[in-house]
Amino acid sequence: MALSTFGAIMGFAAETVGQTKDAYETLAGKARNPLLRETLQAFMREEGGNYSLMERTRRENVTEMILEPITGLNQEDYEVNLKMTDPMGDDDILGAALILEERGRKFFRDASAKVPLPEVARTLRKIAQKKDQNLTRLQGLGSDETLEQSR
Repeated sequence: MALSTFGAIMGFAAETVGQTKDAYETLAGKARNPLLRETLQAFMREEGGNYSLMERTRRENVTEMILEPITGLNQEDYEVNLKMTDPMGDDDILGAALILEERGRKFFRDASAKVPLPEVARTLRKIAQKKDQNLTRLQGLGSDETLEQSR
């Protein structure tokens, strides 16, 4: 489905962030490594804030964006299917978190380039930048000896 309006983009952003928050809650509950669990819990709290930010941004800017056509964003390009079945090792959990952060980075970067309202684009860019930092943090966990020991 094409994300061709401001409302569609912001609705999809809120939905994606909400799904990511729920996935982090599930993943954190399965993580055996305490550092990985802490990281996922921090990401879960961050996504809660991002959800509120998406909803507030949509409410505050919807009248300014109602007639602006947007092209080049498709929901299918940002969908992920994570099968979180038991038993799930920390390697699998880390891999799922990397997928979620990569998806978020791609969506928020792409959306920030398409939304013509500068303050909204800036908000989306900031989230994409935070996703970059989160990816780096997760990649560091993958090479961390403490995570290696729990494998």
